[in-house]
Amino acid sequence: MCGIAGFIPKQVNFDRQCILNSMLTRIHHRGPDECGIYLSDDLCMGNVRLSIIDLKSGQQPLSTADGRYWIAYNGEVFNYPELKKKLEAKGHSFKTNCDTEIVLHMYEEYGVKCLEQLNGQFAFSIWDSFNKELFLARDRMGIRPLYYSNSTSSFVYASEIKSIFEYPEVERKLDAEGLSQVFTFWTSQSPQTAFEGISELPPGHYAILKNGNLNIKPYWQLSFDKPVDISLGDAVDQFRELFKDSLSLRMRADVPVAAYLSGGIDSTSTTAFIKQMFPEALNTFSIGFEEKDFDESIFQTEVANYFDTKHHSVSFNNSDVVDLFEKVIWHTEIPVLRTAPFPMYKLSKLVRDSGIKVVITGEGADEMLGGYNIFKEVLIRHFWAKFPNSKIRPLLLKKLYPYLPQINDAGTSVLKMFFGYKLSETDSSVYSHLLRWNNTSRINGLLSNDYKEQLNGSDWVANYANRISPIVENYSPIAKAQYIESNVFMSGYLLSSQGDRVAMGNSVEGRYPFLDHRIVEFCSKLPDHLKISGLDEKYLLKQVVKDVIPNSVLKRPKQAYRAPIAQALLNDKSGFVNDYLSEGKIKDSGIFDTGNTLKLTKKLRNNPNSNEMDNMALMGMLSTQILNDLYIKNFRQLKENEINSGRVMNNYYSKKN
Repeated sequence: MCGIAGFIPKQVNFDRQCILNSMLTRIHHRGPDECGIYLSDDLCMGNVRLSIIDLKSGQQPLSTADGRYWIAYNGEVFNYPELKKKLEAKGHSFKTNCDTEIVLHMYEEYGVKCLEQLNGQFAFSIWDSFNKELFLARDRMGIRPLYYSNSTSSFVYASEIKSIFEYPEVERKLDAEGLSQVFTFWTSQSPQTAFEGISELPPGHYAILKNGNLNIKPYWQLSFDKPVDISLGDAVDQFRELFKDSLSLRMRADVPVAAYLSGGIDSTSTTAFIKQMFPEALNTFSIGFEEKDFDESIFQTEVANYFDTKHHSVSFNNSDVVDLFEKVIWHTEIPVLRTAPFPMYKLSKLVRDSGIKVVITGEGADEMLGGYNIFKEVLIRHFWAKFPNSKIRPLLLKKLYPYLPQINDAGTSVLKMFFGYKLSETDSSVYSHLLRWNNTSRINGLLSNDYKEQLNGSDWVANYANRISPIVENYSPIAKAQYIESNVFMSGYLLSSQGDRVAMGNSVEGRYPFLDHRIVEFCSKLPDHLKISGLDEKYLLKQVVKDVIPNSVLKRPKQAYRAPIAQALLNDKSGFVNDYLSEGKIKDSGIFDTGNTLKLTKKLRNNPNSNEMDNMALMGMLSTQILNDLYIKNFRQLKENEINSGRVMNNYYSKKN
């Protein structure tokens, strides 16, 4: 795993090597092992490397023998040995044993179509020095990030936005639309980001820049159309085979590979099959919570003992929220509406401190196999909508949230008030998420008048609904919800703020066997009843692992991954929240309305166990204020002595004129 950065300078009035080094220094955490740069009159590119495959000879940027193609690469292509054999049969020869060189030769041989054959998680740039053409690509699911800034004076790209901000001609300014989208969807809508002039290359897309023209196209798109007719037995056999092969590929590394162990069915399943296929010692890592409402330590310990793993654990307490807040937002580069990324940051630090660089993790199982409560919720709301005055049907919603007292203890009238939003609009392409987005988007009401004027009454939900309506028109209610969750939430938040960013903040690579594109495509064609049977989520996965994991884990109720918010922040004695959300700081940033902000914090201080919407609003405001402070108000370009202080060393240096 690595970090990449580069630029095409249309006007050269600065030291290009110094700028490239400063860009790489900003993302040193993504690749602390080595650094390399390539400079030419037309393009400058560089890489910081986290050495995982071919530790001795995998340095970047790397070129073909004739010097035509150069690559800076972030990620892993797990089927690289098979692709290497294919290329060798076509006459290609190699000077390394790394997957980076395989990707380069795949592009040389197949061009854009090489992407169809890559099984992995990646973001890379390839420079054709003969045709003066830059090729950028990102993996299908958006596991690895890639951003760019395209102006009349330059084209700049990097793994992280902070790196792009080291380029002298890139301005730094928060984007009102991007922020408003975060306050609706939990993330901005790709390619938009939280910063003006900074775009994201969307998942499953590639870009070609030539003669100043940028052309972006998809090479893969997720579809839940036309489910196949398949028996449970066949589905179990096919999924098991695919999953074991996916895991086997993701265990490929020249360093030890560990696994996250949350105590839920997803991580327990990965642990079970890893131990089956690789019976040697396996390191597992988990995080517990001081607050028992969030803690799953009992299940984590049980699973670790069951599979006899070398288990490591760490506890997360309320003070960690404040202690880690600025660090996490520095890495996410976007506001967050809950504290879930914070424990993941602490957990990945434990991994790195234990001498491990790579972990297997279970993200993607919920999206692909119907694991989230929102999928069951849409079924219940559809059922309820047929008889909206029913007193019994809304009571089914209690089954979904046994860990939320305000829901579990509620009567029919309260459930109707909370879950009845646009109940009858079942034909909406975004019906499954209307309630969630309505609740979240109330944060937009806290914005200042200036920001509201910039938004000009934008209705992000309606815009998104219109955009995906032709795509999901024939999808089932569950399939529509799965598409939205995968298309919006997974890449933009789960795999980013809660995934790549906090893991790579500690120089740890996460690998996602459930997001092998073959598994994603297989699951997207499954009939609904194999994903959710009645109200039993992830039904197929449970059938696959019922004989290999502890019964207590198999039968345990679904528990959402959560972490404390208001009670952690507002009980802090350091003045952290008071400072960022003070009247002076709010006025200075100009993002939020001062009166409404102070009202909300006062309300939460009087009742820290307030509803989830108020908690998310607090997180949204605080993380935005911190983002503004770190990236707009106090962001500082690195100085030459900082760049050359040893944080980035040119272990491999290339120059072509």
